[in-house]
Amino acid sequence: MLDAVSQDVEQWAEFHEKEIADLKRLEAYRREFLGNVSHELKTPITTIQGYVLTLLDGGMDDPKVNKKYLLRTAKSINRMIAIVNDLETISKFEAGIIQLQQKKFNFTYSVKEVFDFMEMKAQKRGISLVFKGNPDLPCYVMGDREKIRQVLINLIDNALKYGKESGETSVSIFDMDDHVLIEITDDGIGIEEQDIPRVFERFYRTEKSRSRAQGGTGLGLAIVKHIIEAHKQTINVRSKIDLGSTFAFTLKKA
Repeated sequence: MLDAVSQDVEQWAEFHEKEIADLKRLEAYRREFLGNVSHELKTPITTIQGYVLTLLDGGMDDPKVNKKYLLRTAKSINRMIAIVNDLETISKFEAGIIQLQQKKFNFTYSVKEVFDFMEMKAQKRGISLVFKGNPDLPCYVMGDREKIRQVLINLIDNALKYGKESGETSVSIFDMDDHVLIEITDDGIGIEEQDIPRVFERFYRTEKSRSRAQGGTGLGLAIVKHIIEAHKQTINVRSKIDLGSTFAFTLKKA
């Protein structure tokens, strides 16, 4: 009897081994995610607390001090708002609440728009924004134009943050029969091989290529992945340390 029970337990354990392992991974991911959220919000909250206490301690009496500290407080509040807004966006994608407005649009024109929008940021670092192709040749795709514009902004902004000064960030378009492949490439610091599979995770940062000193909420690439997957398309990255990174995604031709 005991042998039969023992055998049943072993069979159950073997059958559910994968399920148990998946639950453990999910629990570990949940703990890591909550820890990351706590850390990301704790930093601006602590900063705001310090500025407010300084002002209450007499800083309000000095016009130069109170203005400087209030501006810094506002900056920290804006960072918190950005984190919360990005988390809300991701939650909506995961819940299937966000509905894409998919229409035919000229992707080439969207690249031009984003280049104009990012031009000043690129100039500050001496980075050239290059469209590798004929800028006058339209490339019509199906998708949510505003969401794809957000993908371009996030990926180009990422390239500018981690690209080398006086370097180049480029956008290339390749024909793939029913789809097009878009690549955003920089010649920056690159990403360690072991970190590449995790770059699209929420709040994931490597010690070198995704330093908090570069700013941002740590959610940009996670949002990019959700937008592309909501279009039922794919995105990936390849990278070499000190040579740069290329983020590539597909879109359906119109």
